[in-house]
Amino acid sequence: MNCEGWLRRALAAKRDGEILDDATWRRIVEGYVAGTIDDAPIAALAMACAIRGMGDAEVAALTGAMVRSGDVLAYPHAAGIVVDKHSSGGVGDTVSLVAVPLVAACGVPVAKLSGRALGHTGGTLDKLEAIPGVRTDLSPEAFVAQVETIGCAIAAQSDRLVPADRKLYALRDRTGTVPSPGLIAASIVSKKIAGGAGAIVFDVKAGRGAFMRTAAEAVGLARMLVQLAERFGRRASALVSDMDEPLGAAVGSGIEAVEARDFLRGDDRDPRLAEAIFAVVHEMLRVAGVPGERVVPAALDALESGAAYARFVQMIEAQGGTRDAVERIAAHPARSSALAPCDGVVTAIDAIAIGELARELTVADGPFSGIRIVARTGTPVRAGDVLAECAGTSVEPAAVAQAFTIGATAPPPRPLVDAIVRDAAASEPSKARS
Repeated sequence: MNCEGWLRRALAAKRDGEILDDATWRRIVEGYVAGTIDDAPIAALAMACAIRGMGDAEVAALTGAMVRSGDVLAYPHAAGIVVDKHSSGGVGDTVSLVAVPLVAACGVPVAKLSGRALGHTGGTLDKLEAIPGVRTDLSPEAFVAQVETIGCAIAAQSDRLVPADRKLYALRDRTGTVPSPGLIAASIVSKKIAGGAGAIVFDVKAGRGAFMRTAAEAVGLARMLVQLAERFGRRASALVSDMDEPLGAAVGSGIEAVEARDFLRGDDRDPRLAEAIFAVVHEMLRVAGVPGERVVPAALDALESGAAYARFVQMIEAQGGTRDAVERIAAHPARSSALAPCDGVVTAIDAIAIGELARELTVADGPFSGIRIVARTGTPVRAGDVLAECAGTSVEPAAVAQAFTIGATAPPPRPLVDAIVRDAAASEPSKARS
């Protein structure tokens, strides 16, 4: 263990609520990555940050130090500003699989670095890899080349990008210090800066199924993310969106890939998912510099003309899959229904329970098992009506039905997008229209 006096003094200062300077943060990160500082003092530092909070300058200093711990990508031959998007984690959140090729089909290159499932939330990489043959472990060089040639890529973060964040996040997960806004923002933004995007859209979830339980907490994180990205010279925008119930109808890695394919082809478009997709896509186009009056027509034309689906297939083929594989994917053939136990109205859907049950199904029965929501919050039901459909055999439908609350009257409607925070180049934070 490193017991140098400067480190002990830094830990004591942070414990007492003081602000650490840039040089101290840089020295800590460099020592941790090099192995000259072990887990113990970093765990203490993370706990102090979680309890005492972090100043804006500290968050920026930590972010910059983590970016410098590895490579930073660049896209010298990309056709315009490169955009990335990030979701703070949700259930039934299929937005990325649709938004990435849709935005690329509008002429804006997208470099999407994604993650895997965490707890009850789904992972974009798991959804993409459910398509036979698809690889997401692209080298930085292959990732950049794909973005520059076909306009989009979705891949895992390389070991060469932000190694400090990978090491710190694993420690935070073990020490109960994940829910610290400053550490969350530094983790997210450092990966996006290292990924080389010139503009970023953040989708910060709020509600019972999200890490940020209230809209106020989510707005606070959204502001922090946008301002931090601005400090590093990036255009940025953040949505605060509802996660009190699953976002799309499909929950489960493979059946979410099916839902994305069907959405892009025009076969089936869940209204709630469509609203979320267009909210994110419109912000991605705006931060990329598409004129305001062209944003909506460009997105609609790319979708309805089939250009977005063609770009999705092109991306799949570039990453090892085939058009035939995309066309053949389908939900697990074993089906059962979760039924309403009584008459009434669906007043709530436990997104965490649905996410965990869907994950149980995919682990036991394969990636194309999962749960499809049939009755949304506010839907009137009679006893015996279908609340959800289960694909796979490893979860009892009655357990899925228990995730639905049936009451006498419908709850007041909640806006899907509660607020939008935009950078100084766009506007001040504004209340979204419900």
